[in-house]
Amino acid sequence: MKTCQSFFKTHVNSRLINLIFISSSLGLILYLLFSSFSSFSTFSTLPSTRILLLGGDVFSSPTSLEHVVFGIASNAKAWPTRKEYVKMWWKPDKMRGCVFLDVGLKNNDNNTVLSEDEILPPVCISDDTSRFRYTWRGGLRSAIRVARVVKETVALNHSNVRWFVFGDDDTVFFHENLVKTLSKYDHELPYFIGSNSESFIQNRFFSFSMAFGGAGFAISYPLAKTLAKVLDSCLDRYHHLYGSDGRISSCLAELGVGITREPGFHQMDMSGDPFGVLAAHPMAPLVSLHHPDYLDPIFPKMTNRDAMRHLYKAAELDPHRILQQTVCYDRWFSWTISISWGYAVEVFGSHILLPDVLRVPATFRPWRKGGVLHTLFSFDMREHNKDPCRRPVAFHMNKTILEGDQTVSIYKIVERANCTSNLGSPRGIEMIKVHALKFNLDMKQLLAPRRQCCDVLPSSWHERLEIGIRECHEDELIQMPH
Repeated sequence: MKTCQSFFKTHVNSRLINLIFISSSLGLILYLLFSSFSSFSTFSTLPSTRILLLGGDVFSSPTSLEHVVFGIASNAKAWPTRKEYVKMWWKPDKMRGCVFLDVGLKNNDNNTVLSEDEILPPVCISDDTSRFRYTWRGGLRSAIRVARVVKETVALNHSNVRWFVFGDDDTVFFHENLVKTLSKYDHELPYFIGSNSESFIQNRFFSFSMAFGGAGFAISYPLAKTLAKVLDSCLDRYHHLYGSDGRISSCLAELGVGITREPGFHQMDMSGDPFGVLAAHPMAPLVSLHHPDYLDPIFPKMTNRDAMRHLYKAAELDPHRILQQTVCYDRWFSWTISISWGYAVEVFGSHILLPDVLRVPATFRPWRKGGVLHTLFSFDMREHNKDPCRRPVAFHMNKTILEGDQTVSIYKIVERANCTSNLGSPRGIEMIKVHALKFNLDMKQLLAPRRQCCDVLPSSWHERLEIGIRECHEDELIQMPH
């Protein structure tokens, strides 16, 4: 009996232990399952929320002209003539901003302004700046007023602003490319975007870290708001500087912000023929040109303004492609062909290595006369022979048209040199016709630009050269034929 009771007790205890073990195991399993599910839910929710926020804040609303406010510096004496350049690019139905003058216009000029209200920016009169010191000997006090255009443009208190863009009355902006360039950057961060001078001596004399005002520059909204608050104190400290752009750059330096360089902004600190700079443009959208009245007309046998209008018509047809350089080789005649779309085509009478073609031909002169440093520029250059018969043959854009989703641009010789030529000389070409799909830059192409390729197309007319521009294949080289 005792043995039986002991067995029963042991059996019961064993079952009880098993039951407790099973219950504990089941509880542990349920706990682990619940914990895993909770953990999975947490980590699977957070990333998707983050992506949604990023998508809503950054990518759902692309930067457009409606997000830009312009501040244009001029004066009452210059504005009646310089406004012709602003007319070329100002879009009153899409743009906001003001042109700042030192004093009001005379009555006859006011009547003209009233009749042009629909095609020009409104006129604002700058605040008095007599309380600020200006100690650059021989300089212009107006530099203080022009610097304060930044503060006064912010004070216009426009809504839904992402960028403030500033320039002179002879700065010609290519607005679609301006917006496309700014779209690369987060407007909620402190950005100061522009470019240096092309002239080495100008950069050395003023600053390599300064955005030159004539080329135009852009300041993101939060940075501009901060700059406007502290600008007057900076003007007091930098009374010894020459220009307005030096004052702005110095004040931004005190705020800890440096220039972000974009090569599409052009100060154009040079004199003479700017052909070389426009024929060998960097791989970046053309954003601005400056000093048109201080240079030769960019198209021969035109006035400066008509020449700029002529270029602007091509830019309106295909803004992202304007001045973009493409190079291809003709195997039959051993020619090298360099296309600056919408502006000019250079045809070399022999095959030239690509890096040599991409150098800027030195068609221009220094901005100021002086020693050897005045002849130095901030880009690679190639010789521009004084003898026109020993230069590549230049064909300037005659017209551009749109055929479906393709652009067709026509180039002709405007100034024909009296040179002897043989049957295989490019001087026998009467016209060059260039075909290309309209160029729509996406973000990847902006961040990692690649030059396009071109082909010499069959032509039924011996005196006509036809070229097709296209994207290069993945492993395609733009190389001189062997």
